[in-house]
Amino acid sequence: MQISSVLTSLSSLAILVSGAIANSDVQHLTKRCENSATDRSCWGDYDLSTNYYDEVPDTGVTVEVYLELVNTTASLDGLERNVLLVNGTFPGPTIMANWGDTVVVHVLNSLENNGTGIHFHGIRQNYTNSMDGVPSITQCAIAPGDSMTYTWRATQYGSSWYHSHFALQAWEGVLGGIIINGPASANYDHDAGNVFLNDWTHQTADAMYNAAQTTGPPALDNGIINGTNTFPGDTSLGARFEMSVTEGDSYRLRLVNGAIDTHFKFSVDNHTMTVMAMDFVPIIPYTADVISIGMGQRYDVVINMNQTADNYWIRAIPQTFCSDNDNADDIKGILRYDATSTADPTSAAYSYVDDCDGEAMSDLVPSVALNAGTVTTNDEEAVTVGRSGGVFKWFMAATTFAVEWADPTLLQIYNGDSNWTTSSHVIQVDNANEWVYFIIETAQAVPHPIHLHGHDFFILAQAEGTYSSDVTLQTTNPPRRDVAMLPASGYLVIGFETDNPGAWLMHCHIGWHTSEGFALQIVERMDEIPALMDYDSFNATCANWNTYAEAFGIEEEDSGV
Repeated sequence: MQISSVLTSLSSLAILVSGAIANSDVQHLTKRCENSATDRSCWGDYDLSTNYYDEVPDTGVTVEVYLELVNTTASLDGLERNVLLVNGTFPGPTIMANWGDTVVVHVLNSLENNGTGIHFHGIRQNYTNSMDGVPSITQCAIAPGDSMTYTWRATQYGSSWYHSHFALQAWEGVLGGIIINGPASANYDHDAGNVFLNDWTHQTADAMYNAAQTTGPPALDNGIINGTNTFPGDTSLGARFEMSVTEGDSYRLRLVNGAIDTHFKFSVDNHTMTVMAMDFVPIIPYTADVISIGMGQRYDVVINMNQTADNYWIRAIPQTFCSDNDNADDIKGILRYDATSTADPTSAAYSYVDDCDGEAMSDLVPSVALNAGTVTTNDEEAVTVGRSGGVFKWFMAATTFAVEWADPTLLQIYNGDSNWTTSSHVIQVDNANEWVYFIIETAQAVPHPIHLHGHDFFILAQAEGTYSSDVTLQTTNPPRRDVAMLPASGYLVIGFETDNPGAWLMHCHIGWHTSEGFALQIVERMDEIPALMDYDSFNATCANWNTYAEAFGIEEEDSGV
């Protein structure tokens, strides 16, 4: 069966009033208007101050998307290599919806010899845990030739991405953007869409994994912006990403760090950015010349084209503090005020500090002010690295994560089996609407982007040094997001409320580290989970995977996620 290209046209938005305001602490705007270039804060009968965790527009609209995963070759920086792509492009098609829409994504696995599962990064999957797309946790792997349909509600708005959650497949090219239109905390004239920042290698990620396991993270060859860049050689190979703009207009860029192991500093020479959202959380706007963006993180920025009409470098600069890239000084795109120009820019870069710290907590102030609750459950996870069987493994609380593609957590729960193995590292929280705090710390001088599925978490503390009870936690409107940096030789304290039943993965978003066991899972309100599953569909995916795996002798060589 051939799958058509992604459907990008959207039906007109139909907003229905859904009842009383849920959060009396949030003062709503007194006006209602059309979302426009001069006022992005409105969204029909909703607006920027609506508490989107409790209240969502009922649009009645379903957006249907078709994705097909294929083996092919591509020359993203001018050098050809084998890749795995979605609908044959890098990045894959953008899933576009409006806040409140229902999104239906049909995934056909046409890969030659890979299972798969598509994770919709940052989507809360509120009461739709089995749509989270994580083989070994929320589903069995989708076998070659098989398909799976994911259905979820766009309860948040903003920018994100989808990617495979099967081994290192995301970094072979199985990824694409997500845009959910809604209100915004800054105005702009044009939406420039997702801008992907990726590192890139001329070998496949799978081929490099052996070196990552045995000798540590390998040096990466290059980086790409929205799937393209040049590569140095006898002649210049590849092409720059280019963005043509109109002088005097403003543009929204939806930055996505989709790298396997690169923390970027992003900037546009001579231009200041207004930062308006982090991950799926709108924030009080602040200005920056350079933005620090870790793996899996997103920032929405607005740039006013108020400089002398010329060409300017767009820069994605790998931070050598935490990663190694052989072309670190030349991962660039071009911003052109004159679309007919072919000249390279002569602009100079902003100065910056080479580090892998995230943006300052004090700058990341959510527009919808919410406070963290009183801790009910407190869990400490010390992060370490060591060798097991001659290869590097990462440990959280002395456990390196390992689960099975054919025996996902949800299937175990459905069958009433909660005798979790040590390596499945389950933290079980049974009560509804209580607060869970995680203290994650490391003595090693390696930072890590920590990603939690199923929730935006509250960042309560984040610093270098050793955590102790003397650390003051920020509980009054702290930053909320789904990926935060664990500082090198430091700690990260996060909290969330148990308001979403399911089995939720928490892991480092460095690809090597996830595969090497840097993960755990939170089983939340287990008694409610079976009723939320479509067992027949779930079991059909597992049966097809088991048939394939048995026929071809498939064995796992990593953590299973």
